[in-house]
Amino acid sequence: MARHGGPMNVSEKSRDFKGSITRLFNNLSTWKYFLIISLVLAMVSAIISLVAPNKLSELTDTIASGISPNISEEIEKDIMYDKNISNEDKKEFQELIDYAKEDDVDLNKISGNFDKLPKSIYNIVKPKIDMSKVKSIAIFIGILYLISAIFNYVQALLMTIASNKFAKKLRSNISKKINKLPLKYFDTHETGDVLSRVTNDVDMIAHNLNNSLSSLVTGLTFLLGSLLMMFITNWIMAITAILSSLIGFALMGLILGKSQKYFTERQEQLGDLNGYIEEIYSGHNVVKAYNGVYGANKEFDNLNNKLYESNWKSQFLSGIMQPLMMFIGNFGYVAVCVVGALLVMNNIITFGVIVAFIIYVRMFSNPLSQIAQAMTSLQSVAAASERVFDFLDEKEMTNESKIKGKLNKKSVKGQIEFKNVKFGYDEKRTIINDFSAKVKPGQKIAIVGPTGAGKTTMVNLLMKFYEINSGDILIDGVSIKDLTRENIHDLFVMVLQDTWVFEGTIRDNLKFNKKNVSDKEIMKVCEVVGVDHFIKTLPGGLDAKIGDNDAISQGQKQLLTIARGMIENAPFLILDEATSNVDTRTEELVQKAMDKLTKGKTSFIIAHRLSTIKNADLILVMKDGNIIEQGTHSKLLKKNGFYAELYNSQFETIVE
Repeated sequence: MARHGGPMNVSEKSRDFKGSITRLFNNLSTWKYFLIISLVLAMVSAIISLVAPNKLSELTDTIASGISPNISEEIEKDIMYDKNISNEDKKEFQELIDYAKEDDVDLNKISGNFDKLPKSIYNIVKPKIDMSKVKSIAIFIGILYLISAIFNYVQALLMTIASNKFAKKLRSNISKKINKLPLKYFDTHETGDVLSRVTNDVDMIAHNLNNSLSSLVTGLTFLLGSLLMMFITNWIMAITAILSSLIGFALMGLILGKSQKYFTERQEQLGDLNGYIEEIYSGHNVVKAYNGVYGANKEFDNLNNKLYESNWKSQFLSGIMQPLMMFIGNFGYVAVCVVGALLVMNNIITFGVIVAFIIYVRMFSNPLSQIAQAMTSLQSVAAASERVFDFLDEKEMTNESKIKGKLNKKSVKGQIEFKNVKFGYDEKRTIINDFSAKVKPGQKIAIVGPTGAGKTTMVNLLMKFYEINSGDILIDGVSIKDLTRENIHDLFVMVLQDTWVFEGTIRDNLKFNKKNVSDKEIMKVCEVVGVDHFIKTLPGGLDAKIGDNDAISQGQKQLLTIARGMIENAPFLILDEATSNVDTRTEELVQKAMDKLTKGKTSFIIAHRLSTIKNADLILVMKDGNIIEQGTHSKLLKKNGFYAELYNSQFETIVE
């Protein structure tokens, strides 16, 4: 929700994918060794996995050779010259061999006939698997996969550490940046959009970065490695696998080109929706009171539909990658099996090569999906990082490291002078034209005027929330240009119309950012304000926990914030409609408490109810950014000018 005092204008975000990713990696340089080791381990793990299919091919061929009858020309000769085998047995064996050779019959197909051979010959030619070789190959493959799994675990751990530490750093940078941004930024940007950058966008970067980088490196390694291993194994089968997968490359490139804009839109529209929800729920009572539920729901539906459109398009385009790659992979299996069968029939390759190629096809086609998914994740990372970096690049308040001036809080007299102050939120719109005023120490200054006259703006300039365009503001003769914002803020207590309490005990809320305050001092201030009875009725008293959403009235919250200001005990006091949320009786009590609080302090009171500032030492009447009248309440009434008109109009309203 935009705060008062500034225009609402959310700037467009850049869509530079390459620039955002480059900057992202530059910011990851702190953890570059984590990333390098993680990516190297991912690559080595993939390379180890690429070696396994060839060993599986060898294992398959070893087992297959053990299933077939053990017949070769050398064994045939050994049998024929073996004196321990009878001539009848040799004759029977020779007839079977001649039959196979004459009719070109595969020995595996007539292997059952070998079982009928005499034992003397069968014991020589019977199928025999080399179990020692099978065992050694199996152990070797098991060790390869174990090492690959360990490397995968370590790389995942390192990548998780790096991505989460980076997210932590981003949140810290955003937190520091928030405190360096001028008030103008928050006047022109929705709170929900800022929160979305801190939560949704940073989480998006951490989660997707963790998954995408290692997946991308692993996928590329598998893709290139399997391609190389396929050509080493058999070039005909390699070309078959590549041609069947080329369509996957083309479709992947087409989809990636179309989907980037939807990921960027999704992040932007998510921020818009969060901002609108925060805005509507913070003013929920107003929406209800003005029967604005239909309009609010309609606008919500509009934003929700926009998010839905970009979300489903981005998710659909990324979601079809998996089934598309599965189809390409399955098509590759079929092609490899058909071509492989033809090559086996022609004794060009062995059956084990087909087994290896089926695994290589999976290694070749799956990375396409893996790479596509990684690129999709990187697109989300780019869209989110653009928003985060845009926030971190916002213009900060002027650097005050060279400012050496300082006013001691305890020794400040309390004199303030405005000298020809001019200010505007932009060059086209000047809010304060030529403001000059002198405030003596200990005076109670009331600032009145119609809405938009510049009352709150003047106080914001005094607090150095905004930089003045020209002129000067002096505190005890020292220009605020020569004082740091921190020093100036330490001199002031602000009690605003909008109450603020945080999740915690009443004690913590009252002594906010102030140490060494006893419970006795706290309760004494609460008695002055008139909130002590309320605190005593709560279970735990000062230890009672409250929050901004608890069932505490606005008046009670305002009394607590006023008590907080009294505990701060600074030489200057600013009350911006501080009593607007309390009832008439409470207002009277608070007014008396304020009289005690303002005693000996220079106070600025911004008030719309003029009856509350009758006892002010000086009333400044503002209109269109200028002081048009000043004086005490009685003197201004006698002038019968603008102030008298404002006062009488309020009195007439009350009478009516």
